[in-house]
Amino acid sequence: MMKNIGASAGAVSAQVDETKKEEAEEGAKIEEEEYTEHQNEMYFHLREHPEYRIYATGRWLENSKGGVVGDADTYFRHITNGGRCESVRDCFQGWSEQDERTEEMWETLCLRIEKLDGLEQIICDEESFGL
Repeated sequence: MMKNIGASAGAVSAQVDETKKEEAEEGAKIEEEEYTEHQNEMYFHLREHPEYRIYATGRWLENSKGGVVGDADTYFRHITNGGRCESVRDCFQGWSEQDERTEEMWETLCLRIEKLDGLEQIICDEESFGL
């Protein structure tokens, strides 16, 4: 009777070892999965005055199945030096407009961008976006 119990215990142990091996192989496949980096550069503009533009960039990773991995990295570009800006308002840091009407147009564009739903998706998908 003891031999049968030992054989059963050995079979269970072998089955557990096989399950652990399969899990480890699956984990290795996930780690080996290739990712493709994507980038989209676009701009927002006023529909009634398209010369007022604020540029933005979106970067993200996709897996081999085309699914997005993690969150996209989206940011705006400074209006004069093209540097990275985390908010649309940062695009005007250190820059001032002498004309009151022009300043009003920039303010209108900023407000419209700030009110957008799905901003990250727009930055990643669109070439230009009129507001």
